[in-house]
Amino acid sequence: MKTYILYNPLAGTKNGENEAKRLAADCQGEVSLFNITKIEDYKAFLAPLSVDDVLILCGGDGTINRFANATDGLEIPFEIQYSAVGTGNDFLKDLGKEAGCKPFRINEYLTNLPIVEVRGKRYRFLNGIGFGIDGYCCEVGDKLKAASDKPVNYTAIAIKGLLFHYKPTLATVTVDGVSHTYKKAWIAATMNGRYYGGGMMTAPNQDRLNEARENTLVMMYGKGKIKTLMVFPSIFKGEHIKHTEMVAVHTGKDITVTFDRPTALQIDGETVLNVTSYRVTAGVDARIPETATV
Repeated sequence: MKTYILYNPLAGTKNGENEAKRLAADCQGEVSLFNITKIEDYKAFLAPLSVDDVLILCGGDGTINRFANATDGLEIPFEIQYSAVGTGNDFLKDLGKEAGCKPFRINEYLTNLPIVEVRGKRYRFLNGIGFGIDGYCCEVGDKLKAASDKPVNYTAIAIKGLLFHYKPTLATVTVDGVSHTYKKAWIAATMNGRYYGGGMMTAPNQDRLNEARENTLVMMYGKGKIKTLMVFPSIFKGEHIKHTEMVAVHTGKDITVTFDRPTALQIDGETVLNVTSYRVTAGVDARIPETATV
């Protein structure tokens, strides 16, 4: 048995390599460390691994996302474990675990991940898709990260965005063939897990391993800046869904969201700019198809 540790050097405020070395010191037997950002051919990289080997992903949610997309369609006969080093750790929260816990098996959580189609490309995603004020927050956060090494306060960005900078849209959503229109759409998130954004319980009733492989669409809409700002903090405890006058929840296997103007979107924290629509389809145990996109 050999242990392969794939680490993200940028995870955990750029502490990923140090955490990987600490983890390696606790492992028994032969251990090899690899920078996940340097792996170009995963099929070739994984070929030497046997069923008795263990691969540990050392990083944050983005590290798992990167691995899931890079290995999509490849046969994985060995055990994959996860050691959380990230700052948001929404995947960890969803599983009821805390930072610092021992590495644990995640093979079942990487199977049948949903697919999002956006701007002509397809991606598997781990936690959720944010479209609206959440995508805007990631856009602004990326700019702040590029200009400074200081931690980004996404809550402050959201508050300022709600009050001054972000303008809500007209949204059309179609869930398993049934369409709805929402005026003043602030959030149009489609979730595989319950959490995104570093602790927002956006879809409190979503089960990432549900048998039907359905995802949950959460819409926050219809109200002005002040009312929306008053309700927004309740998303951290999942209590926003009680405000049915301004929050709609849909579940389905095929979800399309369209805005009437381009807006930033985030996929597990990675920003995609100038998006007018996205489509999420339930995951299947196969490669991302090559057919036409939204």
